[in-house]
Amino acid sequence: MSDLFDAVADLPLSIESTDRTRRDRDTSSGFVRTTTTFHLSGAGHTGRGEDVAYDTEDHDALADAPAFDFAGEYTFASFSAHLDDIDLFPTKPPERETARHYRRWAVESAALDLALRQNALSLAEAVDRDPAPLRFVVSTRLGDPPTTDRLDAILDAYPDTEFKLDPTAEWTDEVVEAAAATDAVRILDLKGLYEGTQVDTEPDPNLYGRLLDAFPEAVIEDPGLTSETRPLFDGEEGRVSWDYPITGVESVEARPFEPEWLNIKPSRFGTVESLFETIEWAEARDVSLYGGGQFELGVGRDHIQLLASLFYPDGPNDVAPAGYNDPDVQPGLPKSPLDAPENSIGLSWE
Repeated sequence: MSDLFDAVADLPLSIESTDRTRRDRDTSSGFVRTTTTFHLSGAGHTGRGEDVAYDTEDHDALADAPAFDFAGEYTFASFSAHLDDIDLFPTKPPERETARHYRRWAVESAALDLALRQNALSLAEAVDRDPAPLRFVVSTRLGDPPTTDRLDAILDAYPDTEFKLDPTAEWTDEVVEAAAATDAVRILDLKGLYEGTQVDTEPDPNLYGRLLDAFPEAVIEDPGLTSETRPLFDGEEGRVSWDYPITGVESVEARPFEPEWLNIKPSRFGTVESLFETIEWAEARDVSLYGGGQFELGVGRDHIQLLASLFYPDGPNDVAPAGYNDPDVQPGLPKSPLDAPENSIGLSWE
């Protein structure tokens, strides 16, 4: 058990009732995002956590399911252990197995939020970390056919914005050159490890080579390493980051070389203990961390921003305020870095 998890494991937790709410929203990536928020209540308090499963069918099936009966007296650790025996997909299996971790995280984060509130604690107090100003990057795609129009529009409104981009095989030399000329791209997410999703990208040695040359300072996330692409990263291993396969320490240690960068998406870990163990593993080895977002529509965005503020505030965090995901660039959005939150209780970002 990690020291960070020890700090919250024994918190008393009383659950009396459970509720859920659903949200749907158009995004800048051209799809309707659906999420479900779990509400756990007890002793006059409510804790919340957001299920970020990507398939709307999973949320539709959840809407037809009865409320889960989590009522009881626990410690936070014993509640987490209790969830090992609960089927959180009672009406049908998830469209993708990754959704099991997403829903588990939604329930666990709601329980942690509730346990902290019932004990008049903030996460910052519990883990003895001070929230810090939070640097963020804006994650976006460049359209079909790809252009830098969206980058230009955001930079016109917010000139100091930094970006995380998802290159595709359709990126022409002109698009690569124009994106590089902004000098604002900090991460290139190659999505070379995704399977069975709408964003799967086949490893392309030609594209990888052009990107490595054009963006010499950018972090390269989730390259698909094949006999053709692996040699491109000889001497470049220190720029490689991993996201999709990272679900805990064991998954990190299974990478083809020890990473110097990791994208931490809390919901991918499923449990708070796995998340905290991985953060401690990385800190002990000076691995650079940054937070990842998943088009959260509600409290989940606050949670990933708070965790980033506490544990990796200076990284190129893909946790921009939700307004940056709107199809049109909105006026008056917060700029990076976000002010450090108060986090006076629970998992709140205040």
